[in-house]
Amino acid sequence: MKSNQQLFRINRSFLICFIISASLSAAFAQILVDFDSFLTTTFTIIFGYVVYFGIFSGLFYWDNKERYKSMRKELIRRELIALVSSFGVGEIVYLGIRWPTFYYFLEIGIEPFLASLISEVIATACYMASVTLFLRKTKTY
Repeated sequence: MKSNQQLFRINRSFLICFIISASLSAAFAQILVDFDSFLTTTFTIIFGYVVYFGIFSGLFYWDNKERYKSMRKELIRRELIALVSSFGVGEIVYLGIRWPTFYYFLEIGIEPFLASLISEVIATACYMASVTLFLRKTKTY
């Protein structure tokens, strides 16, 4: 049951970060409405990453600071390596979906705000599924 609790916390943090990052990224994309689709896509995704990982880092620390105080350093290191690996796989999936879908939506004439939100929802759903699956398969949580 404890492993499901940790997975729940990570997914909760994903969702919180997603809501904030998606909202701010969509607004940022709308600001870049006069730019080329390529630049709008690239700059919006970079902006979203900065927001997302800034918030996620704080939430992850908050959720796990007490837990890691009671763990042996070797176990912490092993767990963090598994987390970074699973997040890495998730980021490959995320970028592989987010960039092309966002760019495509801009190219067919969808407003940047809406294009950003739609592509963010699709990419984040795939990201969360891949990270959760990877963490379960590696028995990290």
